[in-house]
Amino acid sequence: MNETKTHILVVDDDPLTAEMIGMILDEPEYDISLALSGMEALATLASDPLVRIVISDMNMPGISGIQLFAAMRERGFKLPFVLLTGDESPPLHLEYPMDAIITKDENIEVILPETIASLLAKMGAQPCEIA
Repeated sequence: MNETKTHILVVDDDPLTAEMIGMILDEPEYDISLALSGMEALATLASDPLVRIVISDMNMPGISGIQLFAAMRERGFKLPFVLLTGDESPPLHLEYPMDAIITKDENIEVILPETIASLLAKMGAQPCEIA
């Protein structure tokens, strides 16, 4: 992995969807890693301190995106978390303090890159924080 690039972890149990999300974020300054489950994502976070943002599908077997978010916070990972969902997002925003919840629709190709750029600007692309 390249330390000069911003490392983004994409979590989705569907490899084709994970690849599609990676392609949406195909920018020279990003290094995209894929995890096919919440457990794999937690293992990646534990072993790769360069990850700066996690983008996760909501509905996955084993650990859902919401459960992954909770597990990350319980383990002290404070990095930004973006949840992708086919469900309506307003109620989720009220219940879970995620950095962004994006609906998988025809606007994702615009909204996701803008959201990531905004989160990175807020962070100043700082190292991963672990409490």
